[in-house]
Amino acid sequence: MHPCVLLLAQLPLIPQPRELASRPDLALTRGVSVAAAQPDDRFTAQDLGDALRERGLRVVPPGTLGAVPVMLARLGTPPARRALAGARAAWDSAMTPEGYVLVADSGRVTIVGASAAGVFYGAQTLKQLVGGSSRLHGAVIRDWPALRWRGVQDDVSRGPVPTLDYQKRQIRTIAAYKLNVFSLYFEHTLAYPADPLIAPPGGALTPDDARALVAYAARYHVTIVPEQEAFGHLHHVLKHERYAELGETPHGHVLAPGDSGSLPLIIGWFAAIDSLFPGPFVHVGADETFELGRGRTKPLVDSLGLGPVYLEFLARIATALHPAGRRLLFWGDVAVTSPDQVKALPHDLVAVAWNYWSKAGFDPLLKPFLDAGLETWVAPGVNGWNRVFPDYATALPNIQGFIAAGQRLGSTGALNTSWDDDGEALFEPNWYGVLFGAAASWQPGTADVAVFQRRFGAVFCGDTTGAVDEAERRLLAAHALLDSVGLGGATDDLFWLDPWSARGQTAAAVMRAVAPRLRLLAEDAIELVARARPHASRNIETLDAIELGARKIDFIGMKFQLADEVERLYNLARDPVPPATPPDYLVEITSMNGRLQDLRDGYTLLRDLYEAGWRRENRPYWLGNVLARYDAATRLWLGRIDRFNDVLAQWWSTKQLPSPSDLGLPSR
Repeated sequence: MHPCVLLLAQLPLIPQPRELASRPDLALTRGVSVAAAQPDDRFTAQDLGDALRERGLRVVPPGTLGAVPVMLARLGTPPARRALAGARAAWDSAMTPEGYVLVADSGRVTIVGASAAGVFYGAQTLKQLVGGSSRLHGAVIRDWPALRWRGVQDDVSRGPVPTLDYQKRQIRTIAAYKLNVFSLYFEHTLAYPADPLIAPPGGALTPDDARALVAYAARYHVTIVPEQEAFGHLHHVLKHERYAELGETPHGHVLAPGDSGSLPLIIGWFAAIDSLFPGPFVHVGADETFELGRGRTKPLVDSLGLGPVYLEFLARIATALHPAGRRLLFWGDVAVTSPDQVKALPHDLVAVAWNYWSKAGFDPLLKPFLDAGLETWVAPGVNGWNRVFPDYATALPNIQGFIAAGQRLGSTGALNTSWDDDGEALFEPNWYGVLFGAAASWQPGTADVAVFQRRFGAVFCGDTTGAVDEAERRLLAAHALLDSVGLGGATDDLFWLDPWSARGQTAAAVMRAVAPRLRLLAEDAIELVARARPHASRNIETLDAIELGARKIDFIGMKFQLADEVERLYNLARDPVPPATPPDYLVEITSMNGRLQDLRDGYTLLRDLYEAGWRRENRPYWLGNVLARYDAATRLWLGRIDRFNDVLAQWWSTKQLPSPSDLGLPSR
């Protein structure tokens, strides 16, 4: 095998570089120095030095005898020319502006870029080349991105609102894997001083937060793209009486296109956004306008059709905002249904097509916009919303297929989405999907899922044992197992569902066959995380998130198993098999080690772990809504414990037991 191909297969790098040729390893035992000639590259030098220290290396001043020098050089400078000539590495025009050449050979390292971003991305690759025993993998790398814009969107409006510190960690982390867009999804959680009624206290980004975030992101070559919904998804604005008259329906979700106050409200918001977020893009949302035509605009929609009414208002929004030198992004789900009308939209709009579940067949989502001359981005999803842990059995093929289709059809960007539909999703479990999206956006063609799955643990957590990778595969298999029997994966609904309710019994009929296998997959993941912990050197919070997800999946299976066992044990108590007596069975149901106590304890333990995970990344706002669900579930099983304790006491006094239905047990 060619050494370039062999090394690409062996070295755990995310994203995978386009071209990599093997060179002898460099010993770093006597230290490493980092130097940058350009002022714009000095932050990269500092960031690289900090990362090398975190990996246990001695970082020394340039010129230190015996240390391996790292030079950050701009294309066209003498150090860059020497490095390229010595490595016989060409610089192609396609590599500008974000490409780089990395030469780690002959006792020194040179990173060449045409821009500060290119130098920065080369430095991120260098971090990953540091192996164990203070060695650096020698290589000559030529690399540049497939897509110009490579991003992640975080929903900060429907439940969790991250702290500023956590958002800075998000920025540092996505930049380390060569993503350059961080989009924040707002419905009502960006504080507008002119509209103080809208933002919830303690649950919104302030103007000072926004400025700090933009400044921080710029150092990491990350553009903040604010998304303020400007058409639909505005219930938390329209529920206020002051704004209710602007809605399509009373206190609904969608702005009425015909109301004279709708555009001024939007214009005011985006004037504030323009002053806070100076990047090249602003996202106006405009997806899922389900109520349009059901209220005040019904006569107009009946006359002209839904598509024309929607697109006319979108065009008016675009014309009214029209920020100088900036592009407006919008979600393409509604407009794509009226392809003939799309051609009337302003041609400087960027259509963001979204799909979070398919593996293929994405062309129809993009073609109407491409045919109309509009630029497109693609938006797959990490599939972590409404689930106890992201469903990577769905997400990885979706990210892989959609971004590959976007590359093939000429899309200029990818926006990998993280939503919080039910307000419970934490971001920390999403890094697996975020990094795969980074690989798929940077690498040309179709990213290899299997290769990524072998690399994530080593690259992201420093775990070279493979345990983190195997834990992720086990949880992926758990989702796939539940999907295969029609339960839709490990959902929050399954986690909260009362197994003795009518819906719970429907789920139980299917769950019985797969619960043992489901639990073993989850328990394998818990053990694998424990095995990885002594070896993991970074992003330990992600291990905590994987463990929490595994424990919640394990609990889902256990809940249905133990609920069935309570039912079986109670029927035995009513008709005991000698020499057993009714109390022998009842204490298996309720006692220090009773099944009901296990279910109570499961919710209380998971409540504590969940709250700790929430507080590591989010503001206190909204947490009470989720903890209330844990408390309600705990009270449900506490009530059943008390009821069965009464039953046991009743038996000792009367030797009688109530019917199962009197206790709320299902009848089968």
